[in-house]
Amino acid sequence: MATAVRCVNRMICQGVRPISTGYGSTAIAGLPSFVKIVEVGPRDGLQNEQGVVPTEVKVEFINKLSETGLKHIEATSFVSAKWVPQMGDHKEVMSQISRKPGVVYSVLTPNIKGFQGALASKVDEVAIFAAATEAFSKKNINCTIAESLERFKAVTDAAKDAGIPVRGYISCVLGCPYEGSVQPDKVAEIAKNLLDMGCFEVSLGDTIGVGTPGTMRELLAKVKEVMPVSKIGVHCHDTYGQALANILAALQMGVNVFDSSASGLGGCPYAKGASGNVSTEDVVYMMNGLNIKTGIDIHKLIEAGHYISNAIGRKSSSKVATATKSSL
Repeated sequence: MATAVRCVNRMICQGVRPISTGYGSTAIAGLPSFVKIVEVGPRDGLQNEQGVVPTEVKVEFINKLSETGLKHIEATSFVSAKWVPQMGDHKEVMSQISRKPGVVYSVLTPNIKGFQGALASKVDEVAIFAAATEAFSKKNINCTIAESLERFKAVTDAAKDAGIPVRGYISCVLGCPYEGSVQPDKVAEIAKNLLDMGCFEVSLGDTIGVGTPGTMRELLAKVKEVMPVSKIGVHCHDTYGQALANILAALQMGVNVFDSSASGLGGCPYAKGASGNVSTEDVVYMMNGLNIKTGIDIHKLIEAGHYISNAIGRKSSSKVATATKSSL
């Protein structure tokens, strides 16, 4: 044992870090055997960059993610370039990516005009984005919660006619930068509305990253009263360093769908010190350690994360990617 420790220490001192897949050897009772990871880096991750990322970089990033084993990639957002210039090349992105069979490429469509554009680009799936508080809804999409649901109903109706699945998001489920704490009852009410209008799944977003395992459990307990846990996803930001702990709490509550962003890209522009989405690399590493399958090659995932970090001149926020960088 002492010899092995000395060998590892010598490797680290010489700048060589042994790569671990993090695989656990036994399953943990009560946790799912497989989880669905929704990669949101190309959309949620890049839409908050100060500058516009070149289309060819986005395309290469998505193509690299497609080779990792990820089955769900949120590629872009069909919004007005006037309001979100970072996503102004949505048509070009969707026409230039190499679509890998078996991978679902989804896009955000905030209104019927966005949906029609997405439909013309032959997307596999669309997403709509509600908020849990009135103040955030008005700031983010310039309408009340009730008005946003009316807009989304037009999208879900059109999507149903076109045979396109719709995923729902709710932002600020555990805290709002304007209104503070958020009542789980309110989140559950909006989630039920999205489910009833045709969303096959609703992702609960801790947009400013203030949640803790305790508040996550309280929220999920309430939302599970109005919809099956199989239709609930969790979207954690890591502002306070609680994202992985919150994901583990959600796993324990029966959730098996998680959003994440390669390299930990993104962050809410309205949240103080928001450090971005939880990194996909860190989520996959944790799932491996819990013996929960994701179908994702962590080495290829790390490479994709390093690619986009280097391309945009930003240090990776993934602890796993940072720890293994010298070994790649």
